[in-house]
Amino acid sequence: MSLPTSRLPSAPSVSAALNTLELDYGEFSIHALPSTFSNFSHRVDIELRDGSTRKIVLRRYNPDKYADGHDKQRCEFHALKLLHKQGIPVPKPLLLDETGELLGLPGIVTAFVEGAPIALPAEAHRWAALAAPTARMLARIHQTPFSEADRRFLMDDNVEVAWFIKDGDIPDYMLADRDGELIWRLVKQRWGKWAPVEPRFAHTDYWAGNILWQDGQISAVVDWEEAGYGHPAADVAYCRMGYFIEGIPEAAETFLRAYEAEAGWKLTDLALFELAACARPMIAPEDWFAHPYMEAGFRRFIEQARERL
Repeated sequence: MSLPTSRLPSAPSVSAALNTLELDYGEFSIHALPSTFSNFSHRVDIELRDGSTRKIVLRRYNPDKYADGHDKQRCEFHALKLLHKQGIPVPKPLLLDETGELLGLPGIVTAFVEGAPIALPAEAHRWAALAAPTARMLARIHQTPFSEADRRFLMDDNVEVAWFIKDGDIPDYMLADRDGELIWRLVKQRWGKWAPVEPRFAHTDYWAGNILWQDGQISAVVDWEEAGYGHPAADVAYCRMGYFIEGIPEAAETFLRAYEAEAGWKLTDLALFELAACARPMIAPEDWFAHPYMEAGFRRFIEQARERL
């Protein structure tokens, strides 16, 4: 669900950002981009005084939706710097406003990247056909180097992807789901007991809506406000779940084979991370399951993960 498009950044805020970027500009216009309850994203079209044009993106973060101790603006900006240096197709980070002094809310400014996500469920067949390049891109992301110092900007995915067991009590939304109690118990019993694996850079929300395509190629992977590090199976599990929900489980297998071939390793404990991924749709099933076949695919995903656990 998107935030109201009326939450435009003010003209003075945009001017402040452009001045900080030292752009010699004349007119500019502001256009809403797809957002979520955690952020407000807008494209700014700029007419430069030399007659050329430029587009940038302002991403400002909703302070009511911050996780404790997690500054989304610092996380995303730092992640984009690491990924851009590595040659991963992401928007180039241009400016960090940690406090909101420039933008009105804490946020970042990036370059605009042309491209569009695959529209689901209408283009599920296309999403299935592109499973292999999507997987190979994730393997490249997971090979992004990061230091101990970088970790302070990133989320610890080995903790965050199982947020629902943190408090020790099963959440109401999992109790309300017919498979929720079993999944909660299985994950709680086994979490952290996986085979040793090198922590990898992670997206944490890798799915069709966060991948832009142009001319059949990935032009950018976007939405890095929850970038983290941890077991690589977490990203793979989440993306595979999406294929099952869209009714294309064969694409999930193509995705896994292509990922492991590109990464050069075989994932361990994937079934456990797949069960952990299943908690997300349980929070708001009405947003995830627009059609009965989607929930049926979700139940098949749970069943196959349980069989392999």
